Amino acid sequence: MKQRQFLTTLAATLMMSLGAQAQQHQFTVNTKPGAPVQSTMYGIFFEDINFGADGGLYAEMVENRSFEFPDRLMGWGTFGNVTVSDVKPAFDRNPHYVTLESAGHHQKVTGLENRGFFGMGLKKDMTYDFTVYARLHNLQGKEAKIRVEIVDDQDVPIDRKSITIGNNKWQKYTVQLKSNKTVAKGLMRIFLESAEAVDLDHVSLFPGDNWNGLRADLVKDLEDLHPGIFRFPGGCIVEGTDLETRYQWKHSVGAAEDRPLNENRWNYTFPHRLYPNYYQTYGLGFYEYFLLAEKIGAEPLPVLSCGLACQYQNGDNDKNAHVAVDDLQTYIDDALDLIEFANGDTTTTWGRVRADMGHPAPFNLRFLGIGNEQWDYKDNPAFTARLQKFLDVLKKKHPEIKYIGTTGPDSEGDKFRMLQPKMKEMKVDLYDEHFYRNAAWFTDSINRRRYD
Repeated sequence: MKQRQFLTTLAATLMMSLGAQAQQHQFTVNTKPGAPVQSTMYGIFFEDINFGADGGLYAEMVENRSFEFPDRLMGWGTFGNVTVSDVKPAFDRNPHYVTLESAGHHQKVTGLENRGFFGMGLKKDMTYDFTVYARLHNLQGKEAKIRVEIVDDQDVPIDRKSITIGNNKWQKYTVQLKSNKTVAKGLMRIFLESAEAVDLDHVSLFPGDNWNGLRADLVKDLEDLHPGIFRFPGGCIVEGTDLETRYQWKHSVGAAEDRPLNENRWNYTFPHRLYPNYYQTYGLGFYEYFLLAEKIGAEPLPVLSCGLACQYQNGDNDKNAHVAVDDLQTYIDDALDLIEFANGDTTTTWGRVRADMGHPAPFNLRFLGIGNEQWDYKDNPAFTARLQKFLDVLKKKHPEIKYIGTTGPDSEGDKFRMLQPKMKEMKVDLYDEHFYRNAAWFTDSINRRRYD
């Protein structure tokens, strides 16, 4: 109990007097303050759904920039003589590139165009940084030239620059373009301007005001929310449709050019919203997520696969979707290595990777989620058996981290009633609850007192 004293002065006006007499009365009011709300009890959760990363928060404007989609030229329009190859590539994990050769007639041209993610949004007076890895296609070639243009929605070039390629070694070339108008759905074109053929890879276009590869306007919007915690990278993409397409954080760090493509969990999920061109370049990866958490002042909360692919999309005993409990070591190692990447000093293997990327100081990771919306089956502790394997190792090696379990995909019902007591029995530090409910559910007299 806290006591607060309020002094009130009551003025009594005497009708028969020219003056007034003030009377003082003292009241004691007892108040019972509520529990303090921790900053980490509210925040933001990001998942690459509806083109939230590539085409969204990630500022890259070119779709399929490294020609690694299963349809190698998806996102690209071509004209003249354009082919795809993987002979002596620039990047081992992204081996495909395009070759531009003469169209065979002086009145014909060779080139390609990219409209980005549903059209390239261009802003008046904004500069755009174009980069490409290029080399002469022929070993005995002397010099080749390409021209890059940004083009408005009326097919009129806004700005153009030429690049000269002088040798047959892969090399990064950069030019800057500027828009003199705002265009909602522009595009980018590249032309071969010489008889000499060229190989091109990792064709990229970023707005000049990007923040560490992210859209500056969206970063500011997130910062203005003042979130206490930032959960990433999902969501169901943590799990993947199958184990092969689960999110693997180690693929998302290091040079962006060599981060391998991954199929997005949401590309074929909804028949009414089919996105066969929806992939993850990992350009927005764990390093960028940690940087963003630091920028917006939020505690980073990464979530890792527990060895179960999406249970909605797979059966109880599907061996292609569930890692055997006794075969989880590589998954557990990924968790240990992530803690080292986030918090290790620069003498450690993964701490050195972080430092080499530009952040020698640790990110001070304090929370780690194991599994997303997993659950147990009636006769199969699919999630809790795997979670226990993680906890046995992680709590021993890193007791300073708070480990987060889950009560499944529901905030009530059979799965919730099964998992909530198990989370307490297993002594996880925290567990997350997932709410797919309408506003009326939250304002119901019972539910609004859920955490009192």
